[in-house]
Amino acid sequence: MPKISDQQIRQYVIDCGTRQTPLLRRLRAQTLALAEGHMMTTPAAGQLLALLARSIGARRVLEIGTFTGYSALCVADVLPEDGVLVACDASEEWTAIARSYWEEAGLADRIDLRLGDATRTLEGILAEEGGAGFDFAFIDADKESYDTYYELCLKLVRPGGLICFDNMFWGRSVADPEDMRPETVALRNLNLRIQSDDRVDMSLVPLGDGMTFIRPRARAGERVTAAGVAA
Repeated sequence: MPKISDQQIRQYVIDCGTRQTPLLRRLRAQTLALAEGHMMTTPAAGQLLALLARSIGARRVLEIGTFTGYSALCVADVLPEDGVLVACDASEEWTAIARSYWEEAGLADRIDLRLGDATRTLEGILAEEGGAGFDFAFIDADKESYDTYYELCLKLVRPGGLICFDNMFWGRSVADPEDMRPETVALRNLNLRIQSDDRVDMSLVPLGDGMTFIRPRARAGERVTAAGVAA
């Protein structure tokens, strides 16, 4: 049997396992031309996020780490007309690219971009709106803050909703006990913490650089309907 490389199978997934609009293809090409282009969500991951958001009937979505807007574009496209994706990022330069594509797609009115420190943004939303107001959250930002984002998203995302973390392998370094870089240690500790957290259902999946999917459980006195809404 011929040996197929990881790159070949990744290309096969792009060619045969994903549906990219011409707009998404252009955004991907423009982003890959950047020095930081490797930070972009892959087509397979973007499609999976959209599928999951649609599957749980998501109407309000949080995205922490937007970059050039590829994943936001994927998810916002499957939201209902009154849906909204709150996108948190610190870069005006990268999100300017995102804005142009969101506008071209006719989805700019579904995406609420919040520039600045994401922790402060999330704390502000929690203070203004209270908890459990979001159905879905996707986190792909500074790794040393993942633990903070985890706790905030557990308050902001409703029971029965979904929280997704990207880069949980961190280039496979989390499995190397000799790698003590701050980002690696933060992710390694969070992986273990989520695994033992009885507030959630969870699964760490070897997709891309590792994705963890988390479903907040209902709290005492609450129940979750078949539609996933706390009642």
